[in-house]
Amino acid sequence: MLCFVYGTLTDPEVAERVLDSVSYRGRATLVGLHRVEGSYPTLAPGGEVTGRLLDTDEVATLDRYEGVADALYVRVSIPFESPDTSPATVETYVGDPDRLDAPAEWSGDGPFERRVAAYVRDHDVRVCLGRV
Repeated sequence: MLCFVYGTLTDPEVAERVLDSVSYRGRATLVGLHRVEGSYPTLAPGGEVTGRLLDTDEVATLDRYEGVADALYVRVSIPFESPDTSPATVETYVGDPDRLDAPAEWSGDGPFERRVAAYVRDHDVRVCLGRV
C-alpha cells in the first residue's frame, strides 16, 4: 500500500518505531484537503498539504496506530497522479475533528467516514508527486 502521510509518520524515526520496515517513495502534495491541528493533526476540506509517500504492506499496523478501530481516524483512498499511474490510488488517514478537537467541517449526512469519502469522490482531491 502506498500511503500519503502528513504528520508524525513523515519522521523516519517515528515510522521505524511503528513499522517493521520503512520505505518512502518521495515527497507528495495532497490537493483538495489541508492540515489542521487538534489533539493530533488531521485534514479538512479545501487547500493542500505537503507530505511523504510511505510504501508499506503493514496496513493493519498503520490502522492500529491511527486508531481506526476506535473511529479516531478513517482510512480513505485518494486518486494518485503519477507518471506511471501505478497505483491508481493512495491511502491516507483523516481524523474525526470532533474526537480531535480540530477546526474542520465535513458537510453531508451520515457517519464521518461516509462524509469524507463523499467529499473525496465529489471534489478534485488527489495526490501528486512532489510539490504542485
